[in-house]
Amino acid sequence: MTSSSSPSQDTKRLEQTYPEGLRADALMEEDVAWSHGNDSQWDGEQFDRSDRAALRRVAGLSTELEDVTEVEYRQLRLERVVLVGVWTSGTVQDAENSLAELAALAETAGALVLDGVVQRRDKPDAATYIGSGKAEELRDVVLDTGADTVICDGELSPGQLIHLEDVVKVKVIDRTALILDIFAQHAKSREGKAQVALAQMQYMLPRLRGWGQSLSRQMGGGKGGGLATRGPGETKIETDRRRIREKMAKMRREIAEMKTGREIKRQERKRHKVPSVAIAGYTNAGKSSLLNRLTGAGVLVENALFATLDPTVRRAETPSGRLYTLADTVGFVRHLPHHLVEAFRSTMEEVGDADLILHVVDGSHPAPEEQLAAVREVIRDVGATGVPEIVVVNKADMADPLVLQRLLRVEKRAIAVSARTGRNIDQLLALIDNELPRPSVEIEALVPYTHGKLVARAHDEGEVISEEHTPEGTLLKVRVHEELAAELTPYVPAPLACSILSTAEGPRDI
Repeated sequence: MTSSSSPSQDTKRLEQTYPEGLRADALMEEDVAWSHGNDSQWDGEQFDRSDRAALRRVAGLSTELEDVTEVEYRQLRLERVVLVGVWTSGTVQDAENSLAELAALAETAGALVLDGVVQRRDKPDAATYIGSGKAEELRDVVLDTGADTVICDGELSPGQLIHLEDVVKVKVIDRTALILDIFAQHAKSREGKAQVALAQMQYMLPRLRGWGQSLSRQMGGGKGGGLATRGPGETKIETDRRRIREKMAKMRREIAEMKTGREIKRQERKRHKVPSVAIAGYTNAGKSSLLNRLTGAGVLVENALFATLDPTVRRAETPSGRLYTLADTVGFVRHLPHHLVEAFRSTMEEVGDADLILHVVDGSHPAPEEQLAAVREVIRDVGATGVPEIVVVNKADMADPLVLQRLLRVEKRAIAVSARTGRNIDQLLALIDNELPRPSVEIEALVPYTHGKLVARAHDEGEVISEEHTPEGTLLKVRVHEELAAELTPYVPAPLACSILSTAEGPRDI
């Protein structure tokens, strides 16, 4: 009588004997034969309860097409990417810095960057962005690295996307689509999500393609057509574009309604003469860290590009006791898509309506001057060129001292700080206090104790120079705006009634 082998040994023997396609049937037959004589030993090879209930992946069932150009709608899924850029101007270091920033954007979106290539050209190729020959070389790089996505460092036209995908045979996206994807991941508020959705629809509208070019086509009336042939005459892609335009119109109306609420709050602050300070700067320069250091706002801080998108407005106080608002805005980046600038215009208006801009720049960046230029370009686009600006060189604890000296020498009003360690934060607060617009009228009034609200308003809306409590009331020497000065005028002592000074208009007679 021959002895039987164990199930694991039988499985190994079957793997060597039977082809791949017949292995399952052979295992089933062997299991049945084994179960007749060895039921008592089979229990030890079964899975645990948790393993039996768990989901198991079945290989070989994926139906994803290798040629992605045949698919109309695809989910933006960045996994293993190759970067490609066109170097048209500047030095080779500038081109490499731009590609390094693209790599940081790709990692923020959740991709694994495998390789990056740059081509020197006078201008991008109109057909394939890098030329047909270089596109073939890019195809070899994609095959060698096993990448499934190519990211181009620029905004590609619909034709360039189609032609380049035809050559490399993997998904191709551009810098704009990558930034839009990051914004879609990080937007949390209702207004932020609506702005990102509008920008995405504006970007996708001219890039719809695929099956929709031929579906739903119907003949019109007249010669060659008979009964029941009249129809809308639209292709599927035309119908999709019309629906996207309708959604965009609806989204713009919703954003306009949200903008109204933001403007009401802004007008309320102006009515109470509360100065406003806007924090603007390059993405990942440390704007949220600076806001937390100055106000304790508790905003998310992360070493990633565009970690925070939704604007945050917090109340702050200068060392002299003056109240002001501090607004954290969305970060900027080189070649920021114009779709985003238009969609986030209502949010960026916080910069245009501010009394002072804190322009935050990363002092540890290899090229901080380029960051300054990119941010100022966007500030010009939103019409905030007339707002006073303080350049705040952040991350001074990690920056090169020579870079700090160069920035402080070139920028007239600049200060080097560290939001992480608190270095020079007190000096920054004092600089903000000096740069904020001051109330125009200086007045001294003896306010009765029965009008305590005027004293409180003087503290909230003005700058109290001195305060003394007398038997008749509170003797205030304050600098306030004209409306509050008019309310305090009846309480000005007689000898002082003719000597009220206005820093804006000179002496005034009461």
